[in-house]
Amino acid sequence: MAILIDDPMWPAHGQLWAHLVSDTDLEELHAFAARNGIPRRGFDRDHYDVPADAHRRLVAAGAEHIGGRELVRRLIASGLRVTARQRRGL
Repeated sequence: MAILIDDPMWPAHGQLWAHLVSDTDLEELHAFAARNGIPRRGFDRDHYDVPADAHRRLVAAGAEHIGGRELVRRLIASGLRVTARQRRGL
């Protein structure tokens, strides 16, 4: 059981963002986010979008920093991944 975070490299709203996921279940992810001040509005179906300025703090709190490809691989393996097709409702 792990909380995973990738590099902040996704631009939006004038800053860079990272993805925060769980490799086991969403309740674990929500609990970690709540304990660390990440608002629920940052949740997007299978991950939280977190700003670059929170990255170091989340790693210090126990999130495992991994590359983006590994994050996606582990999210898929967990069965929690929501595909682009599912997001579109197809």
